[in-house]
Amino acid sequence: MSGKYSVHGLILSKPSPSERDDGTSSKIAQVWMVTALLRLRYRMPMRLTLIASLLLAVASDARAARILFAGGNWAAIDFGARCEARSKALWVRRDTQPYAGFAFEPSGKLQGRFYVHLSRPARNGATVIATIGSEPFLLDGRGEWAWSRNAGQQRAILEAARYGRSMRVDSRDRRGRRIVDHYELGGAATAIDAAAAACAGK
Repeated sequence: MSGKYSVHGLILSKPSPSERDDGTSSKIAQVWMVTALLRLRYRMPMRLTLIASLLLAVASDARAARILFAGGNWAAIDFGARCEARSKALWVRRDTQPYAGFAFEPSGKLQGRFYVHLSRPARNGATVIATIGSEPFLLDGRGEWAWSRNAGQQRAILEAARYGRSMRVDSRDRRGRRIVDHYELGGAATAIDAAAAACAGK
């Protein structure tokens, strides 16, 4: 897939399956560049460089994705057609883009649908399991994507993420190697609430 754009720690990465390219990808790519340059040049703490770069992107282009909240390891983002709470996985290897999120749409088709983008594509028929605390959730998956199976599971994952501390996503890649992507859930509850509220107000 094309259009990789991310901010280390809080993700503004490749679009979820429901996302259309509305011309914002180049601006979001600049967010990543500004963050990296600030960290390398001035050795600024991650939180400060993240906030500075996100504010720059939002202020300089009205068409860019709007940051509603950024805290812990999560961000709430308004993409216009929908709002999302997103997080980047921990300990990410170079050339991989694992992230997870909850998607909301004003139309009501997506109201907190959980999805993950794996660090490597899963092999055909491989299970994808998200474990929050000690509770496992078997997801529907295809390639590098997986998502909640139904509305009931969607609500259960959302509630578990609100009160959990960490999440792990497991699968197997096309060579049979184990895929394990880890997430922290600090900030998830606020990001979910901010995304849901912004979507409901449209």
